[in-house]
Amino acid sequence: MKKVFTIGRYFRKKLGEEVYKVPLSIAGFTCPNIDGTVAKGGCTFCLNESFSPNLAEKSSKKFYLHPDRPENPLLPKQLEQVRRQYDATSKRLAAKYGVKKFIAYFQSFTNTYAPFDTLKALYEEALRQPGCVGLSIGTRSDSVSDEILDYLADLSQKYEVWVEYGIQSIYDETLQKINRGHDSANVKEWIEKSKAKGLNVCGHVIFGLPDETETMMLETVRTSLTWGIDSIKIHPLYVVKNTALAVDYLKGRFTPIDESTYIRLVVQSIEMLPKNVSVQRVTAGINDDTLLAPEWCRCKHTQMKHIRKALKEAGYIY
Repeated sequence: MKKVFTIGRYFRKKLGEEVYKVPLSIAGFTCPNIDGTVAKGGCTFCLNESFSPNLAEKSSKKFYLHPDRPENPLLPKQLEQVRRQYDATSKRLAAKYGVKKFIAYFQSFTNTYAPFDTLKALYEEALRQPGCVGLSIGTRSDSVSDEILDYLADLSQKYEVWVEYGIQSIYDETLQKINRGHDSANVKEWIEKSKAKGLNVCGHVIFGLPDETETMMLETVRTSLTWGIDSIKIHPLYVVKNTALAVDYLKGRFTPIDESTYIRLVVQSIEMLPKNVSVQRVTAGINDDTLLAPEWCRCKHTQMKHIRKALKEAGYIY
């Protein structure tokens, strides 16, 4: 049996012990695909104010960061959020698993889409927290700059630094359908720039995007590997309320991927990964009343049970 090279195994091999990610969700971050910089409304699967009056009402008085707006009255609150969220989660993980080292994971929205001084303050605050050995920064390829990458590359001389890019699909027609706001050439360019600067890159891909065939989904994985990604996250596309995708689903214009197809594609994807490319995630879902479909995305525990079984049948241990 072959062991899947998970991110946990990567950390144990490189740093000599267990390392867990601490997800951080910082107020004020948004996305150029939501605020109108590159598009409006966000990706079709993204829950945002355009399709949720309640969110719009709650957000009407909020201050949103933008790289071209230097002032940031939220910074004290944001720094406190970093400290509070990191403290609570790291202590919980330490108590449950005995972990002593952590990666601060800037997860929600686009975490390089802000004034440079704000980003530096937030990243460095995270690195000051007990046991923090690095950063993982979720972002979009149209929301980074050479200045940011140079800064992260400098940090990477001392810390474990990852940039996580939403690739989703390599097909421009798909990216247009989901209102992504950039093309695949932009993703390729910035992944390759990140790699040239010595940064670790994780690529996110989605299976089940509108009108994509199984061949197209696997080609997205295959092409992403040629761009030099070091790790991969694979997600199924699920439908939540108050999104453009939900409108298409309810009108019969979109059919979600079924579980058996998804699992087969995950196994085939893992089989094509080079030995040095780690796996950070093989599924995702949500278990609340916002989920419309598919129902199998409601329970991640059951999904993982089925995926592990399929991988074992293919000769892998996850």
